Amino acid sequence: MPPRPLRLASRRWRRPRGPLGGGATGRVGSGLTASVPVAPAAPLAAIDCGTNSIRLLVAQPVVGADGTAGPSRTLSRLMRITRLGQGVDGGGRLAPEAIERTIAVLREYRAEMDRLGVPEGRVRITATSAARDAANRDELLGPAEAVVGARPELLTGDEEGRLSYLGATAELDPADGPFLVVDLGGGSTEFAVGGPDGFAVARSVDIGCVRMTERYFTADPPAPEELHAAITVSTEHINDVVREVPLVLAAKQVIGLAGTVSTVAAVELGLAAYDRDAVHHFTLTRAAVEDVFRTLATESRADRIHNPGLEDARADVIVGGCCVLVAVFRVLGLDELLVSESDILDGLVASQIGDASGPARPGEASGA
Repeated sequence: MPPRPLRLASRRWRRPRGPLGGGATGRVGSGLTASVPVAPAAPLAAIDCGTNSIRLLVAQPVVGADGTAGPSRTLSRLMRITRLGQGVDGGGRLAPEAIERTIAVLREYRAEMDRLGVPEGRVRITATSAARDAANRDELLGPAEAVVGARPELLTGDEEGRLSYLGATAELDPADGPFLVVDLGGGSTEFAVGGPDGFAVARSVDIGCVRMTERYFTADPPAPEELHAAITVSTEHINDVVREVPLVLAAKQVIGLAGTVSTVAAVELGLAAYDRDAVHHFTLTRAAVEDVFRTLATESRADRIHNPGLEDARADVIVGGCCVLVAVFRVLGLDELLVSESDILDGLVASQIGDASGPARPGEASGA
């Protein structure tokens, strides 16, 4: 399907509207029977140090009378954009100011965990693409351990994909699978696919909103040739994934994760403020993705920030992320994908308690 001509009208003049197709959120039930609760266990926490944002989930496992774990209850879910991956694609090192921003947020998260009573040994913290690529990663990992009380785990891309798959699919009905989970981050994108018995394989490629922006964009708004270059490179990487893992084409349902996907959904919905319930399990169509992309790509950053649903701190990298997302839809021939706000954090929580029955329940979080 050839791309439509660029449209110059800003989406900020549109009135907020509901999900496409008239549904409220298109949620999918888990089909699981919850255990009869006896008493909540001690809370636990997961922190993901990504290329663009640092996120925290504090959850309280609920244990049933039979000793099995039910879906965890969310106590806090926070996100801060620190741009940890600033300059890593070009220089191969974490910038001192980016490390400082990240450590400052980790101090905030440590205080939140203390407030909620997360005990020692109940925290799992991971570092992903930016830390993987940086020669000076220990300048982050050491101070982070001192603040949080746990050594950050440097995940491979495939490990990151597996955890994202676990978090994104735990509350879905297996009968709707097999699933393909696309985790579009700041420095990399993970493609994790399942089979009849759950997770099967994951592949990570170095395309993300920060990486595409820093590598290809110099003009504001990006020049057509810059957009073309970012989409072309993204397309080549995704084609490599398809060749290596043909199973991705067999997925019955595709789930999209992370900031770019959630932001495109929020802009399409016209959300004046972030609403997890509206974004989670919203069906994002190809037409909507192409439309939002054309709008944001033709606006300067100063104009782009007026679009409802777009955070100011994400405005400079969202077009780079859209280039990757557009390529995902085009290469895989997708008509739609399911947006999920359950992701690697939920997978990290589940991995700590062996709870694959469901991610932390949405709608009970503080923060966004």
